[in-house]
Amino acid sequence: MKGIIVQKYGGTSVGSIERINNVAKRIIAAKNNGKKVIAVVSAMGDTTDDLIEKTKQITPNPSPRELDMLLSTGEQVSISLLAMAIQAQGHKAISLTGSQCGVFTNGNYKSARIEKIDKTRIEKELEEGNIVVVAGFQGISDNGDVTTLGRGGSDTSAVALAAAVEAELCEIYTDVDGVYTTDPRVVPKAKLMDKVAYDEMLELARLGAKVLHPRSVEIARRYKVPLVVRSSFNDKPGTKIMGVEAMEKAVVRGITLDDNIAKVSVLKVPDKPGIAFKLFSHLASNNIGVDMIIQNVNTNEVNDISFTVAKDDLNHAIQVLGNVMTEIGADKVVYDSSVVKLSVVGSSILGDPDIVSGFFECLYELGINVQMISTSELKISCIIDQEKANEALQSLHSKFSLDADEEIELNVV
Repeated sequence: MKGIIVQKYGGTSVGSIERINNVAKRIIAAKNNGKKVIAVVSAMGDTTDDLIEKTKQITPNPSPRELDMLLSTGEQVSISLLAMAIQAQGHKAISLTGSQCGVFTNGNYKSARIEKIDKTRIEKELEEGNIVVVAGFQGISDNGDVTTLGRGGSDTSAVALAAAVEAELCEIYTDVDGVYTTDPRVVPKAKLMDKVAYDEMLELARLGAKVLHPRSVEIARRYKVPLVVRSSFNDKPGTKIMGVEAMEKAVVRGITLDDNIAKVSVLKVPDKPGIAFKLFSHLASNNIGVDMIIQNVNTNEVNDISFTVAKDDLNHAIQVLGNVMTEIGADKVVYDSSVVKLSVVGSSILGDPDIVSGFFECLYELGINVQMISTSELKISCIIDQEKANEALQSLHSKFSLDADEEIELNVV
């Protein structure tokens, strides 16, 4: 269908009745401009966190199925209120849950993956002149159970729906003006970027930039979905996420700091074929994602294997590793949750010796010890102690000439 746009609104954007009414006005303006609008909405404000806190009052280990059933209710409140707000302003609207609009996922509760989208219902409602308000973050499995897509899942819902209906544009509305060179709360001279390549944005998102979820960027890149990140509190144009442009030289485009990680080390692992497979296959079977991996060669035919996991997965990872220690013949497991991942991102930066040496020179001058290193064509990442993380972020931002002329004033929401 031609003329479709998808707009996604995060929890802050619909955090109160006043904000819901303002979002309704923005959606209606797009409708009056001749567009067919699909609005994908998150739960209001801190609703999801509040629901999780309620589960902790009952059990520390809730059933993943029941947790997904509970968390999906947050979006249902948002979509029904927003549909009512649009109707109250004189326009047709209908709210649809993930299952009602045909979002089918696998059965991985809490982190489900979208497998297909049946767009029949959505296209029918659009043809009838409705603004379609969709619950983000959720879908339905083949056996009919409600599933959720994990943190940031509403971004993924929006881009996947945009790809399915071949929308001309997907707008991600949030509480910031777009994508910055780094976190403006830490570096007040962070610059707003008018455009970012899909690959660069994917690395930024994976490495801790919280403005877009990595899975949403992956889908946008795969299906060439035109993507814009904008503020729901003003009319600024925001940041376009688009195909790569030819560049004459490598340039650092952004710097990220991810504090949602922990470093895990399995000590004195026998130096035998298949040991790493056994170790990481157990983690994978428990749906524990692993990021940076380093193997240190020791004496007496044993190694130390270190890697990082999300902090939310740390306790589960330690439990799994405890069960596999005897099987692989390792000595013990140690961990450190007071570390962060610091990264610089940009096209072809690994091939530029000045960028590589400048990155580590900056850390050296600050007296920061590098614990782990990971590189790709688009990024250089390292694990450092959390204590000097913000200082390193600010110093690197200046070193690579990313500072804006003036400090920005953030919207207080």
